[in-house]
Amino acid sequence: MSLKEVLSQANRRAHEHANRPSGRREMKSVWASVAVTHEAGDFNDSLSVPGLLLRWLLAVVLLPFCWVTTWTFLSRLSDAHGGFWQTQQFQWFSGGVVCMFIGFFWRLIQVPLLYLYVLGHELTHALFVILFLGKVTDFSAKTTGGYITTNKSNLIIALSPYFVPFWSVVVTISYGLLRHFVVLGRWWEPGFYAVIGLTWTFHMVWTVWMLPRDQPDLQEHGRFFSLVVIYLANLLLLVALLCVAAESPWQDAYAFAMDWLRYAATSADTIWRWAWRAIDDLHAYGKF
Repeated sequence: MSLKEVLSQANRRAHEHANRPSGRREMKSVWASVAVTHEAGDFNDSLSVPGLLLRWLLAVVLLPFCWVTTWTFLSRLSDAHGGFWQTQQFQWFSGGVVCMFIGFFWRLIQVPLLYLYVLGHELTHALFVILFLGKVTDFSAKTTGGYITTNKSNLIIALSPYFVPFWSVVVTISYGLLRHFVVLGRWWEPGFYAVIGLTWTFHMVWTVWMLPRDQPDLQEHGRFFSLVVIYLANLLLLVALLCVAAESPWQDAYAFAMDWLRYAATSADTIWRWAWRAIDDLHAYGKF
């Protein structure tokens, strides 16, 4: 079965699941994504107008942070002396990225990759529910869709699978434990960075693939606000990974923070000057 047929079947089964009798309020899965089910009636399927406006306002407030972080990231990445892409670790990381892009378009393994994505997606939901002292009473992950049943939901629980690369976390913890108990050879470290690049890219390409679809997780807190949070969280995570991959992680992190503050000050100064210039222009035309 092709990936297109699998996803089409997932969409159909999700709608069938949505129409079956149930005494519980449910969010249904579409395109092999997630549906978080609530045993208690503590969640409304749609935001109120004040709630939606508040989230739009928060999203607008976060946009400058997205801009400054993106500007800083691209500037340091393009800087020949930035330290991000000159290290052997980053080269191995990049190799993993390339391998996953090839795998994503390889039809033979698309369906197994889809299952791994859905499984990681649902496990991430479940883990964050537990972290927030909630209960998970049902769990399902298939190539045709996935969902969990829980009595708790919030912003982090709903959006965590979109910015937490579950399999990268599993690999990192496994490698840390293995290195603690076993003496590893010199090829283990570059192999680790290659696998991190592969698993992180796996998370990103499938997340980007899923986002344009009708995702219940995004509707819960407003699509615009959710997308802004997801973008900023993923960008910060990528920065953290690249800093860790550098030869001097703390030094690179400090340099990134200093650059971020410098670009933030530059952007604020530009906006301030533009605002006062606009006010002066309005005074000149007698319109203010």
